[in-house]
Amino acid sequence: MTVSTGMFHGIHGLDGADDQFESLREQLAGQLITSADFEFDTARRTIYINLDCRPLAIIHAANAADVAATVRFARDHKLPLAVRSGGHSLAHYSVIDDAVIADLSQMKRVIIDPERRIAHVQPGATSGHLAGPANAHGLALTTGDTHSVGMGGLTTGGGIGFMVRRYGLAIDSLLAAQVVTADGEVVTTSAEEHPDLFWAIRGGGGNFGIITEFTYRLAPVDHVLGGMLCLPATREVIRGYLDYVVAAPEDLTTITNLMYAPPAPFVPEERVGELILGIFFVWTGTAEDGERALAPLRALAAPVAESVQWMPYPGIYEYTAFAAEPHAASIRSMFADELSDAAINAILEAMHQASSPYSLVQLRGLGGALARIPADATAFAHRHQRYFVAIIGLWIDADEDAAPHIVWTESLWRKLRPEGDGVYVNFLEREGEARVRDAYPPATYARLVEIKRKYDPQNLFRFNQNIKP
Repeated sequence: MTVSTGMFHGIHGLDGADDQFESLREQLAGQLITSADFEFDTARRTIYINLDCRPLAIIHAANAADVAATVRFARDHKLPLAVRSGGHSLAHYSVIDDAVIADLSQMKRVIIDPERRIAHVQPGATSGHLAGPANAHGLALTTGDTHSVGMGGLTTGGGIGFMVRRYGLAIDSLLAAQVVTADGEVVTTSAEEHPDLFWAIRGGGGNFGIITEFTYRLAPVDHVLGGMLCLPATREVIRGYLDYVVAAPEDLTTITNLMYAPPAPFVPEERVGELILGIFFVWTGTAEDGERALAPLRALAAPVAESVQWMPYPGIYEYTAFAAEPHAASIRSMFADELSDAAINAILEAMHQASSPYSLVQLRGLGGALARIPADATAFAHRHQRYFVAIIGLWIDADEDAAPHIVWTESLWRKLRPEGDGVYVNFLEREGEARVRDAYPPATYARLVEIKRKYDPQNLFRFNQNIKP
């Protein structure tokens, strides 16, 4: 979406806003960057190679006061305001043309209280930034599927990641948060303070304010059995995987891609490029029990390749580092209670005709701790579904035509969508209001609208999967 700067002339006047940038700069402990600054081109880039936006200004906030000043500036000058944490917004809301960007990427402090098993985490900290310091104390939290996923976006959308079946979503470990509201006020929210806001930020995305610090409860996790198991991509193997991972012990969480075998060190050279079911997994129990838990997966077919290690929890990110590399993607996703044989056949057929060797279909087994939280306890309400499915048409050349990849994704999506049951808000592109509503059951959506009306009646925070007041 592009917002023309011309709409601001004659209101406050964009020139007046330009003059005020200097006064805003003087208020900040962090850095304000405009197109006149050498750092501008670097600061406006994200992980997505097909995103080329030119914001009015990027504020690298250093603290909550910087964020509050930025919010008040955008509000007072009636300028569009976008928020960036880790920059993994699939809908490309992290950087917006002609907008003021509250960039939280420099706010990445992580403080671990090992005695109380609590982490205080700023929103620019990534999953890797948190996992390392927590692991130093034998502690962990459900974090994203690759090290560069920002804790800000991950958490406000819910937080499906490694260990979700054992320890629930990231929001299920959230104790409190510091939030800058649309009024530019800094408030603390928890089950006791502003409980309606606390309910909404746990799954409602960035609609209700900018979070400047999270307080999480940590779980006692030191080493895990983790890695990647590569199985032949057949209908029988996929069906066996789907049946097992939702019935497996809760210590086992998997993120599985139907993909082409990568040139990883543990993949035989002659098998690189072969269509496989690549199972990334974390087991949080003992190594011996983990090997027993993997046995039913190995029994589905002779593995193409595997790498299984007893390792510190952050080690899993060595296996998913590819997802942090610059790329472009066309994505459609859904929750599902079941996947029919016809759906599996459609997935296999599509992958054999993939528009890119990097494209994949992701299948995650859910349940466990995630499903034991009442659906109305948080704004993330899709807790009963057994699977998460994502079609990801992915390419890595910025000059490549996007159209074939979009067509491929949409073609498979049309075949799978009838079996869907809701969607994970963090995996939505710009797909329209109906799809935003798919992320929330009707009662949840209605409650979110009420809270949005209370905390952001002018919809200042609108560059997100927007809940309109």
